[in-house]
Amino acid sequence: MSEELAVGAKAPELGLPDQDGNTVSLKAFKGTQVVLYFYPKDDTPGCTQESCDFRDSMAPIKKAGAVVLGVSFDGQASHQKFIKKFSLPFALLSDTEKTAANAYGVYKEKSLYGKKYWGIERSTFVIDRKGLLKAIFRKVKVTGHVEEVLEALNA
Repeated sequence: MSEELAVGAKAPELGLPDQDGNTVSLKAFKGTQVVLYFYPKDDTPGCTQESCDFRDSMAPIKKAGAVVLGVSFDGQASHQKFIKKFSLPFALLSDTEKTAANAYGVYKEKSLYGKKYWGIERSTFVIDRKGLLKAIFRKVKVTGHVEEVLEALNA
């Protein structure tokens, strides 16, 4: 288990396939801010709301010089369907091996109706132009989250 990430630390590198099978790394975004959001599952109510909120805020996100990357354990076909269904204008990355989720400390034991299971704790990381963590949001509540992210991007 990785030690807890802190603001100002270097963001752990990624090497994950996007919905089209292209490997995405953070290095490719040097000089750009990155909104990296981890979400539990494609096309479920909270995840759909969060993804659509990011979609609907792309103008101010782009204005802040940022890109959005979503990460879940879903595969490419699932991501393609999710993107198409909701016209998502950003890449969704498949973390099927849970490497990024572990590196960012978002793979957690969760509880639903008394049953314990492991999954993604909804979390967002804002990464600055130098690749450092600028803001960390854990246990994200979807409503109002994009506003928090925009504040962090513009800080």
